[in-house]
Amino acid sequence: MKKIEIDDFKITSKIDIKNQPTTFDLNEGEKNIEKEQQKISRKLAKLQNTMYAHDKYAVLVCLQGMDTSGKDSLVREVFNEFNVRGIIVHSFKVPTELELSHDYLWRHYIALPERGKFGIFNRTHYENVLVTRVHPEYILGENIPNINSVEDINDAFWDKRFEQINNFEKHIADNGTIIFKFFLNLSKDEQKNRLLRRLEKQEKNWKFSPGDLKERKLWDEYQACYEDAINRTSKDYAPWYNIPADDKPTARYIVAKIMYDTLSQYTNIQEPELDEDIKDNLEQYKKQLKSE
Repeated sequence: MKKIEIDDFKITSKIDIKNQPTTFDLNEGEKNIEKEQQKISRKLAKLQNTMYAHDKYAVLVCLQGMDTSGKDSLVREVFNEFNVRGIIVHSFKVPTELELSHDYLWRHYIALPERGKFGIFNRTHYENVLVTRVHPEYILGENIPNINSVEDINDAFWDKRFEQINNFEKHIADNGTIIFKFFLNLSKDEQKNRLLRRLEKQEKNWKFSPGDLKERKLWDEYQACYEDAINRTSKDYAPWYNIPADDKPTARYIVAKIMYDTLSQYTNIQEPELDEDIKDNLEQYKKQLKSE
């Protein structure tokens, strides 16, 4: 299998999203790619157990991408080896009445993983500078002071919101959260194919919504918003990764490999040493149990 490096996918300078690949050839068959991904997933699960005992770091995995880019299946396949106590997944939908009564980051903040655990944001706080930017009328539902009409939502508004998101991520990173932000970069042609499969396969019909086609017509607007968001918020403490997503097994492998290789660089993540008194009396404890 072709060797990959983190820097092949990390966004460290300004990008033109049209030049970011949606395919990547691992020079390997699908079954072998899936086997290699599962090997890495098992290593990640073992590492998470160590992180749980270490209790110093949390991991936040942010998944963003156009409809059908493979977010749900990636979560299912990459994290299926994890102990359920060590991971929690949040799929953020349209804000509820309660969520709208708070600032837009509130529902994301309270969903952050605790130390020792992985948190997966399937769609993330970036919806607040993506969907709302394509549909600025949604902002009016947030009932923000001095925002009374769409005309009030100007460039300065978005500048401030990006600043707030960067500050949010810097704050949690400084306090022990390791952040991965994956943009599942799907081509428009492949999205068309996946939408057609939803219509043609009865067991997938439930996934389809006519709204998918309405949003597809806004493809260029979404791409422009993704490009701007990535360029403004890919930081060393919270980098974005462009994940070619036209082939799902390849995308899953790349995501798993990036996470494992990155976390393996944290050499201070180790299981805590036993208390000396306990360590000195291990044999005694064994005898006590065996003599029952």
